[in-house]
Amino acid sequence: MHIGILTGGGDCPGLNAVIRAVTLALIEGCGARVTGIERGFLGLLEDKCRPLDAQTVRGLVAEGGTVLGTHNRADPFHYFGAGGSDCSGRALDFLGRHSIDALVAIGGDGTMTIAERFARLGVPVIGVPKTIDNDLACNERSFGFDSAVAVVSEALGRLETTARSHGRVMIVETMGRYAGWIALEGGLAGGADAILLPEHPYQPETLAAFCRRRLAEQGYALICLAEGAHAIGAELTVQQHIEASPDPLRLGGVSQLLLRQLEGQLGAEVEVRHTLLGHVQRGGSPTAFDRVLATRFGVAAASLVMRKQFGRMVALQGDRCVDVGLADVAGRNRLVPQDHELMLAARDLGVCLG
Repeated sequence: MHIGILTGGGDCPGLNAVIRAVTLALIEGCGARVTGIERGFLGLLEDKCRPLDAQTVRGLVAEGGTVLGTHNRADPFHYFGAGGSDCSGRALDFLGRHSIDALVAIGGDGTMTIAERFARLGVPVIGVPKTIDNDLACNERSFGFDSAVAVVSEALGRLETTARSHGRVMIVETMGRYAGWIALEGGLAGGADAILLPEHPYQPETLAAFCRRRLAEQGYALICLAEGAHAIGAELTVQQHIEASPDPLRLGGVSQLLLRQLEGQLGAEVEVRHTLLGHVQRGGSPTAFDRVLATRFGVAAASLVMRKQFGRMVALQGDRCVDVGLADVAGRNRLVPQDHELMLAARDLGVCLG
C-alpha cells in the first residue's frame, strides 16, 4: 500500500505531529510506503514529493509548521496558475504515475472541500481537520487552536500590565475571520473585559459606555476582538483582496478602526492603544494538548486508511475520535452561537460582548 500525505492551507502548530503519527502508524500497522506531497495540492500539480519513513518523522512531534510545506492558492479545480482552469486531471495523473493508493489531506475548510471533490472523482481520501479558527463543521476541536489561544492569553496578560500602569484602554486583535473561537477562549483565559466576535456585531456606543465604567472601577480596560468583528450594520474590515486565493478577502485592521471609534466616544483624556497579534498565533511549537490531539488524529486517519474507509474526516466529538463524511464538512463552518456555554459564562462574569 502506497499512501500520500499533504498539508494544505495555512500553517499551524501540530501539522508535523500529524505527519509523524500517520507515517508511523501506517508503517507499523501494515508496512505501508508513505510519500509526502510538498506544498499541499500544489505538489500534485507540479509533481513535487519525497519519501517519508520512520527515521524522517520520529522527531517531529514538537516542531511547529510543516516539513512538507503548504500552499493556500493551489485549488486543482480552480488553479490560478493556469488562469483559473480545472487542473484536477493533472493531479489525478500524479497519483497514477506514482502509484499512490490513497491520500491523507490535512487542512481546514478549503482543504476539506477540495478533498471531498477528489473523493467524488473516485480518489480514496481521508481528511484530518486543521484550523486555528476551530471552525470546521462536525469537529469540536482542531489542533493548532489550543496553541493559538495560549498566545492570545499570554499577550493579554502582558498588555494588561501596561493598561493598568497607564490607565489605558488596550485592544488586542486576534485571528478569526468568520468564527470567533480564538477571541472567545483567548479572551476568557486572558481576563479580557470585553470580547468581540464576528458572529455577534457590537454597538460602539455600548462598548464605550462599558469602557467608561471599567475605567472608573479598575482604572483600565482590556478588549479582545477577532479580525472579523464589526459594528452593527458595518462591513468586515478588509485589508486587501487576493483573487488567486480560495478566500480572496484578507481581513485586518479592525482594532485600529475600533480605536478611532472609542477615541471619538471617550474623548482625548482617555488613551486607547491597539495590538495586532497576526501570524504569531500560528507559529511556534504546539502545546502539549495540540501534540496529543494531532497524534490522535494521525493514528485515527491511518486506521481509516488501513480499513479502507475513505471519503471520511477524523474528528473530535465528546473527547472521542470519530469519523464523519467529507460531504458533511465541505463548505460548512462551525460558528459561535449566542447560547454557547462559554458565551453564557462570559456574560455571568460581566464581560461585555458588544
